[in-house]
Amino acid sequence: MGVVKVLELVGGSRKGWQDAAENAVAEAARTVRNITGVEIANLTANVDGGKVVEYKANVKVAFIVDDNR
Repeated sequence: MGVVKVLELVGGSRKGWQDAAENAVAEAARTVRNITGVEIANLTANVDGGKVVEYKANVKVAFIVDDNR
């Protein structure tokens, strides 16, 4: 078994927490290979005028470190 590394990211969305988490994973996948899983560490939101205007998800993204470096 190889080494697994974990990145912590914050994804944002105006739609919802799931979309915020998916945005974080999609952004990580642009530059990180071998993503194997995620953990949603925290969910928060920004409020303006008594309404939620942005959802945020703290996401831990796990990936296998490439042994062929």
